[in-house]
Amino acid sequence: MRLMARLPLTWVRGIGWLLGRVLHVLVRRRRRIARANWALCFPHQSAQQVRLAVRRHFVLYAQAWLDRGWLWGADEATVRSRLHLVGALHELQGSAPTLIFAPHFLGMDAGGSALALGVQRPFASVYTRQRNAAVDRWLRAGRLRFGQGQLIERRQGLRGAVQALRAGAALYILPDMDMGRQGSVFVPFFGIPAATVPTLARLARLTSAKVVPVISRLTPQGYEVQVLPAWSDYPGVDVQADTALMNQRLEHMILTMPEQYYWVHRRFKTRPPGEPPLYPTGL
Repeated sequence: MRLMARLPLTWVRGIGWLLGRVLHVLVRRRRRIARANWALCFPHQSAQQVRLAVRRHFVLYAQAWLDRGWLWGADEATVRSRLHLVGALHELQGSAPTLIFAPHFLGMDAGGSALALGVQRPFASVYTRQRNAAVDRWLRAGRLRFGQGQLIERRQGLRGAVQALRAGAALYILPDMDMGRQGSVFVPFFGIPAATVPTLARLARLTSAKVVPVISRLTPQGYEVQVLPAWSDYPGVDVQADTALMNQRLEHMILTMPEQYYWVHRRFKTRPPGEPPLYPTGL
């Protein structure tokens, strides 16, 4: 990864293309998960379309992973030249409680770096400690490299997030994965009931924070990080309805670049009571 920081971007992306094609062949379980997810969310597509989309997804996944080499290791001028922050930047100015809805697109770490470099305010993000100590140190250092950053360990729950918001930090939150049955609600995701944590709605209600969506898009030049206008009608009066609305708006975001969403996660592993599994045995 240190070597990736020194190479031209075209070389990094070329190596990522090759690595992604190799992983698509070798990492059979994740390939099957991604295909299952894609077929469930886009049932109108043919088996050939699903295979091609997932192969492209693996290439983009590998490219985005290798990009962390220069994101977290290249000089600041190089990083700035490859990150293009656009959109409603005014939504992030000041110190009002702000939740940044940053779903699991492959460029999520590029989005965090772009905001830290381009917006003058503290940022915080929820963080899961890594099993490998060396990887954990590298990841923490990378995510805290620019700006005024704070990492909140997931085990701290809502308390740490609320404290950061009330202290004036904008919270970069990714509440779109299946975290299990406990604490989740079942709301539609591409028409399928999906266990979804209602953290975004609860934090918005607890802290009166506005919700600002951010989309991080991998491009040939690096990344375009787009800040969208704050949601004016969020939260409402019902947590489950708010969480369903979050997923609905996430779907629209995904449809702008479906192959750059994180499809290798078992998004539908937790099923409503009495519902059969959606993944083949062994996944």
